[in-house]
Amino acid sequence: MKERLTKLRADLKAFWESRTKNQKTIYIATTAGMIILAVFLTVTMSRTTYVTLYSEVSPSEIGRIKEVLDGQGVPYLVEPGGTAISVPEKQLDNLRVSLAAEGFPDSGLIDYSFFSDNAGFGTTDNEFNMIKLAAMQTELANLIKGIEGIKDAKVMLTLPTEGIFVNDTTSEASAAIMLKTNPGQSFSEQQITSLYNLVSKSLPNLSNENIVIQNQYFEYFDLKDSGNSYGASVTDQMGVKKTIERDLQRQVQMMLGTLMGQDKVVVSVTTDIDFKKEQREENLVTPVDPENMEGIALSVQRITESFSGTNPAVGGTPEGEDPTDNRTTYVEGEGGDGDYERLEETINNEVNRIRKDIVESPYKISNIGIQVMIEPPTADDPTSLAPEVRQDVERILETIVRTSLDTEVAGELTEEILAEKIAVSVQPLKGKNVIFEDAKTNIPWWVYLIGGVLLLAIIVLVVLFLRKRRNEAEMEEELAEEHAQTQLDSVQVDDINLEQETEATARRKQLEKMAKDKPEEFAKLLRTWITKE
Repeated sequence: MKERLTKLRADLKAFWESRTKNQKTIYIATTAGMIILAVFLTVTMSRTTYVTLYSEVSPSEIGRIKEVLDGQGVPYLVEPGGTAISVPEKQLDNLRVSLAAEGFPDSGLIDYSFFSDNAGFGTTDNEFNMIKLAAMQTELANLIKGIEGIKDAKVMLTLPTEGIFVNDTTSEASAAIMLKTNPGQSFSEQQITSLYNLVSKSLPNLSNENIVIQNQYFEYFDLKDSGNSYGASVTDQMGVKKTIERDLQRQVQMMLGTLMGQDKVVVSVTTDIDFKKEQREENLVTPVDPENMEGIALSVQRITESFSGTNPAVGGTPEGEDPTDNRTTYVEGEGGDGDYERLEETINNEVNRIRKDIVESPYKISNIGIQVMIEPPTADDPTSLAPEVRQDVERILETIVRTSLDTEVAGELTEEILAEKIAVSVQPLKGKNVIFEDAKTNIPWWVYLIGGVLLLAIIVLVVLFLRKRRNEAEMEEELAEEHAQTQLDSVQVDDINLEQETEATARRKQLEKMAKDKPEEFAKLLRTWITKE
């Protein structure tokens, strides 16, 4: 056994010494990599991964949970601060179920289950009201915590008090809510409105004005006035104004830029916006026949009277009649004779009666001004821009102004007023954006010289290294040949036996070889032969 180990050590040593330097490096790196991989897998597979069982729990609650885990022999880690505890990941689900069955974690909050668990006859009205208020706060907080982005919520409610007498006015309820949101969490207007509706509908006599909501960063979530989507605040009004001006500016810029070139046109638009929201009722009466200003005759009454006689006292006015009435005809007679005739006609006409309920739009453009600066084709020559082109530009701007203004205002526009709202200036644009071409970097000549010297030095070093390797290889071959020749010279070569080898000769050679290589076995063989003889 010892001889085998010695031989194995000698073989390994000979094998290692016969390897080149690169081969030795590869063997060492491979062995080290395998060892590191084995250590990593062993550590990874045997390491216990801890996950959070409960977080943001009071230290006293963590202490009670810790006692339960110690009794069950479960390993755990208490997080810094004493408000969270972690357990092995494989036991997380089972521990949550078992601890929940024992009532952990106990938040200390009262919900509606308290009434079924602790109902009794000894509770006073004040105690009952306090328990009811605490339960409502807990349930409302649980509803709010179900909204995405909200980690926790604290609710403080003030319930309305009922008066002693019937005619006493009932006070309104109020709510103050503190939210714990995720860092950087922002809520849309729709989400804030839904949150306010959720709170206001949970309590009687609770209006949105009596609700205050803020987060842990003291950011208030105010409910915007929905009565007028435009003009609810100065910020909204300015936003609408900027949006209108930006859209008009882009429209004019795109149109004139296509005609003149984007870098040859600068457009500025200013507007006056009327944010008054008007609601009125109109009762109009119009004739059925507008041309003759007549309506439809519903009923007609005509009265005709006439008289003739020879009574004295010619002249005068009939009794009860107006002498200026055109419907009465009085004829003055001669010689005591006279005639009287009266025609009366009453017509009831029907007209068109129109009732209109008009609600004006939340905003309208009452005034607009467009300023355009154009660079001529030849920047230093303003006359290079044809007058026809300038007239076309002004005509386009007039059309945009007419169609953008309110209908009533646009109807009162004259050519002089319209010309005052448009300004076209033709001049070079000195401050326009200039597109710079990428500068071509010129490499100095000495950089090329240094690079060539370095490249030449690298080539010389490579050639010298290869030559050295070749000389070493040749030297090793010569040493090997010399060593082989030395061994050949030291070996005694027997004369060649030209005799024909027989069976006896072959057996003799085998015995000689056995006696040389294995003398002990050869001795045993001789003793056996001698014993047999």
